[in-house]
Amino acid sequence: MKLMRPLFRAAVAALSLAACGFVPAHTAGQKNDAGVTTFDRFKGLAGDWTGTGGTVRFKVSSGGSVVQQIYFPDSEQEMTNMITRDGSDVVLTHYCMVGNQPRMKASDKASGNSVAFTFVSAGNLKSPNSMHMHNVTFTFVDADTIKETWTSWKDGKKAGPDDVFTHKRKK
Repeated sequence: MKLMRPLFRAAVAALSLAACGFVPAHTAGQKNDAGVTTFDRFKGLAGDWTGTGGTVRFKVSSGGSVVQQIYFPDSEQEMTNMITRDGSDVVLTHYCMVGNQPRMKASDKASGNSVAFTFVSAGNLKSPNSMHMHNVTFTFVDADTIKETWTSWKDGKKAGPDDVFTHKRKK
C-alpha cells in the first residue's frame, strides 16, 4: 500500500495540471486560436520580459487560477497585477504603488490579438476623481512580444497621454 501512495499522488498531480488548462508559451501571440481563451493567453506569458517598461515577470500561480504580473520585480517600485477568471470574463486588479487597486474586466473569449480591460471599480480610492489607472489594452504582437497601453483617469476624464510599453520575452 505504501508504494501505491506516491503513484496515486503523481497521478493526481498530473490530472490537476491537465485540468487547470496550462497553455504552452507559444500560444500567447497567436491570433484567433480555436479554444484558446483570453486567460489562456495570459498564462502563456509565464516568464521574464524586458522592454520600454523595464523588467516584467509573469507567473502562473494558485493551481493555474491566477496570473501574477510583476513590474520591476525585487525593487522599491515593484507593482503587481493579478489576472483571474470571473465567470465568462477575465479580471485584472492593478496593485498600484500609490496605494489604490483598480479592477478592470475583459471578455474571456479570445478574439483578434488585443485584450481591452475596462474599469469596473477600485479599492482604496479616496474618491472617483482621484488619479488611478482606468483601462489597459494588451496587444499580443507575436509569441515573444507584447504591448501594453495604459490609460490613467482623474476628475472623471482621461489624464494625459496613454502610457505605452512594449516587452520582449527574455530567452
